[in-house]
Amino acid sequence: MAASKPSIIETRRSQMFPTLAAEDVDRLRRFGEFVSFKSGEALVRVGEPGHGLMIILAGRVDITNPNSVGHREPIVTHGAGSFMGELAQLSGRPALVNAFAIEAVDALRIPPERLRALLVAEAELGEQIMRALILRRVGLIQSGTGGPVIVGRAGNGDVLRLDGFLSRNAHPHTRLDPDTDACARTLIERFHVDPGQLPIVLCPGGQLLRNPSDAELGRCIGLVGPIDSTRTYDVAVVGAGPAGLATAVYAASEGLSVLVLDCRAFGGQAGASARIENYLGFPTGITGMALMARAYNQAQKFGVEMAIPDEVKALDPVDRSTAPAPRLRLANGEQVNARSVVVASGARYRRLAVANLESFEGSSVHYWASPLEARLCAGQEVALVGGGNSAGQAVVYLASQVAKVWMIIRGPDLTASMSRYLIDRIASLPNVTLVTGARVTGVAAEDGQLEAVRWRQGATGAEVTRPVRHLFLFIGADPNTDWLAGSGVALDANGFILTGPEANGAALETSRNGVFAIGDVRAGSTKRVAAAVGEGAQVVATLHAYLAAAGVRADR
Repeated sequence: MAASKPSIIETRRSQMFPTLAAEDVDRLRRFGEFVSFKSGEALVRVGEPGHGLMIILAGRVDITNPNSVGHREPIVTHGAGSFMGELAQLSGRPALVNAFAIEAVDALRIPPERLRALLVAEAELGEQIMRALILRRVGLIQSGTGGPVIVGRAGNGDVLRLDGFLSRNAHPHTRLDPDTDACARTLIERFHVDPGQLPIVLCPGGQLLRNPSDAELGRCIGLVGPIDSTRTYDVAVVGAGPAGLATAVYAASEGLSVLVLDCRAFGGQAGASARIENYLGFPTGITGMALMARAYNQAQKFGVEMAIPDEVKALDPVDRSTAPAPRLRLANGEQVNARSVVVASGARYRRLAVANLESFEGSSVHYWASPLEARLCAGQEVALVGGGNSAGQAVVYLASQVAKVWMIIRGPDLTASMSRYLIDRIASLPNVTLVTGARVTGVAAEDGQLEAVRWRQGATGAEVTRPVRHLFLFIGADPNTDWLAGSGVALDANGFILTGPEANGAALETSRNGVFAIGDVRAGSTKRVAAAVGEGAQVVATLHAYLAAAGVRADR
């Protein structure tokens, strides 16, 4: 039997839970306030808004996590020189763990806004603290502790949707199957839940949700809160993919107030890439999720506010008599006021024109290949449609997890649409068969589950049916610009946003003053992660010029 992989706590404990020297603690005193706690008193409880970083000056604190049935599981005991907190403390989001004083405790409490100032002002100490905060979040995710508990049957489409939503937002959670887990059955009995109402989600604060939407779950666990309608941001960024996050990082680091909105998760399509090997500075490659998580954490470090998941439904038409600055309308009825808007809303995945395919989305039909999907189809035969770089990365990843991959493309080969390194990699994989000049014509199902996929080969017209229970679609995407209807932002014939001279605007500016477009949604953009990041950085210079002309100073 193979030995289990050691946990991150075992391998990187010294970095996760460092002890600060006395002189380092003294340097940090200017950022915080002195607080004390009696023995047995709670410093923080799961679900409470985060108070920021807590540096222990004297005494000891037990950090525990309540499991699915309410018992406390020990994580670590902090003593003098240790500090409490993880990534939630950067933005004041609800705590994911409990902290109780096991003797009288004196501490230095550094609130979120001062913590962010500390990370910037004290570079070396800030690096040590930031690394610990990130590793602690990774440890919670790896151990499957902290955060909400999803109760539902494995393979259920809504269970997979909720699991995927939390995973892509790097939020710890637990998933329990009532068919195999006694704790799940206990929760169902405790809350008198009819099995037909599954899945349910138990939030850390004790709230019970019945098959919630992503937005409902996000609000319950504190991922997103109400928007302050009286505030005007310097920049509102629509879309948290690589382009949007790059804008957020560079704009906030230069003193602009930034709000980022996304309807699902940070990372966009790049976040779903199993491995990116042609991004500058990562010669061994990096997963899209890891790259985007770094950008997301970096943006929070500089004070960017995140509204994820919050869906933007419209950009108000120009009405200079009442609202000279752009105003965004959200799906929940809220509004966002901003001096400028950067549209980085990316694209929507295209769907095959195959009957009943949408009924299998989330359970058997997938638009990205992450570890979640790999677990569903481990050891099986799968089919993947598409011939671009994203498709190639997915094939390489899936081939290491499944028995067989059928790669189906309409063209004669991959040379016109895929990077050479991926073509060579795929050619070397013995369990991948490239099917050229073909298209999927139908699927077969039994008891609501995908059982087979059919495709027709162009040269012979022969139809092939394979026992495939998981179908991956990487057939391109359409620009996500429907929400801009009536806003005054000009689009090309294919729905992409016109910018620069084509829109009679400055570089990356649309036909509407103060509204800019970057990344995949922009007409003429290069559909690569590096290009999106470059545009995200480039647009900040244009933003500064626009805001300066409008009389807004970044250092005000």
